[in-house]
Amino acid sequence: MATELVIGVDIGGSKLAAGLVDDRLRIMQRLQRSMRGQDTAELLDTVAGAVAELASMAPREVAAVGFGIPSLIDRRNATSLMAVNLPLADIRFGALMSERVGLPVFVDNDGNLAALAEHRAGAGAGAEHMVLVGLGTGISSGLILGGELYRGAIGAGAELGHMVIDLNGPPCQGNCPNHGCFESLASGTALAREACALAADRPDSALARALHEGRELDGSLVTELAHDGDSAARDVIELIGTRVGVAIANIVNIFNPQLVVVGGGVMGAGEMLLEPARAELARRALPPLRETVRVEAATFAHEAGMVGAAVLALDGLAARQGRL
Repeated sequence: MATELVIGVDIGGSKLAAGLVDDRLRIMQRLQRSMRGQDTAELLDTVAGAVAELASMAPREVAAVGFGIPSLIDRRNATSLMAVNLPLADIRFGALMSERVGLPVFVDNDGNLAALAEHRAGAGAGAEHMVLVGLGTGISSGLILGGELYRGAIGAGAELGHMVIDLNGPPCQGNCPNHGCFESLASGTALAREACALAADRPDSALARALHEGRELDGSLVTELAHDGDSAARDVIELIGTRVGVAIANIVNIFNPQLVVVGGGVMGAGEMLLEPARAELARRALPPLRETVRVEAATFAHEAGMVGAAVLALDGLAARQGRL
């Protein structure tokens, strides 16, 4: 029997990742699009175009589309209330996308969907209490509590990236009014900022040479240089990892999860980032809690949001058909 096909779309602060996915969560086709510098109309056109392109590649009819967006969401009407890094304020995203793509549409926060993917078929499979932290342009997050995805009163909960971890820290990015947020100190954007600052202080480093050559010190380049042995790049990743550990200690003290799964584009650094995070967690979390939690890399890495969006679409179809 032919498997059901859906499209999962993960919209991040700087790029879109979409995939044609079957009901066994196999990714049949992938594509990416830049989201930098777009206004709302351009963003919606880019998203609809990506869905149309993937649908044209499908060997048979696509049944639905799931969207993960980096926004506070009112799930009662699939409205994007506000997004820190994208122009998605007070937009009936679900209705607009359904009209444009002509398919059933399901919408949720990107961090929620990354958590859903990891809990359903990734590092968190079987965990009753799990937290997902996604380190990218911003920081996404999702909570699995009692085996269920927690969304809050209207669907806008679990914005752990905007937990303050330094009262006198730098301003957060985009539309966030706060200072010292987890996102402002440990996202991919923060990593790039710290890399530029350290390159200026360490002129003999590979970081400084890359900057002098006009290369962008983004997460992938800093990670590459760290893997190649540049001590300055390694120090930047250790700093970010330590800050991640501070945030995770707070999360562990509040939620007492069995597992914290760390994903997102910055996780190309792997254990170079997770080791200092675990060490800081051990220093800061309450003793009974730190001894029962694991911190692991996401199975689906930077594709967790896309896979989770596909899961959302499959679950939505099943619920409509009375199978859930």
